[in-house]
Amino acid sequence: MRFLGLIVFFTVFSFAFGQVKWMTMEQALEAQKTQPKKILINFVTQWCQACKTMENNTFSHPEIAQYLNTHYYAVKFDTESQQKVNLYGKTFTNTSAEKKNHLHDFAKFMNVNATPSLVFLDENSAPITILQGMLTAKELEPYLPFFIHNDYKKITTRKDWDSYQKKFKSKIKD
Repeated sequence: MRFLGLIVFFTVFSFAFGQVKWMTMEQALEAQKTQPKKILINFVTQWCQACKTMENNTFSHPEIAQYLNTHYYAVKFDTESQQKVNLYGKTFTNTSAEKKNHLHDFAKFMNVNATPSLVFLDENSAPITILQGMLTAKELEPYLPFFIHNDYKKITTRKDWDSYQKKFKSKIKD
C-alpha cells in the first residue's frame, strides 16, 4: 500500500511541475502592473494538431514549464475565440466570427496568420517578435532566456545569432 502511495505522489508531483500556468491576456496585463514580466502569447486553435502536440510535448516539458512559470506570464489565446482583448487603448474582438476558420482581430494585429504562433511581449506589453510553427522543447528553449535577458537587443547579424546558439547550454536531454 505504501508503494502505491509513493507512485501516486511522484506521478502527481512530476505532473504538477510539467504544467504551464496559462493566463488570459487580461490576467497577464493585470499581473504586469504589480510585477512586470515579459509575456509569451501562445496563439492556438482548437482544431490545430501542431498546437496540441506543442501543448502535450513542448509546454509539458518540465524545463520549459518551469522556465515559463518563473520568468514569463504565459497566455494561451484561441484565435477563433469570442474573447475581447483591451490593449494599447483598443478593444480587439472577433469581427469575423460567422466565417469558417475566422481569425480574431487581436491575432491579426499581432501579425498571426497561422497556428501555432508564439508572440513575445516585453514588460511594457510591446511586441518583441513572433515565432511561427511547431517547436519542440529543445527548439524553444534557447529563445526563452534570449528574451528574458534582453539578448535580442544585442543581436544584429546572423553571425551573432549563430554565436548565441553555439554558446547556449541546453538543459533538455535528447
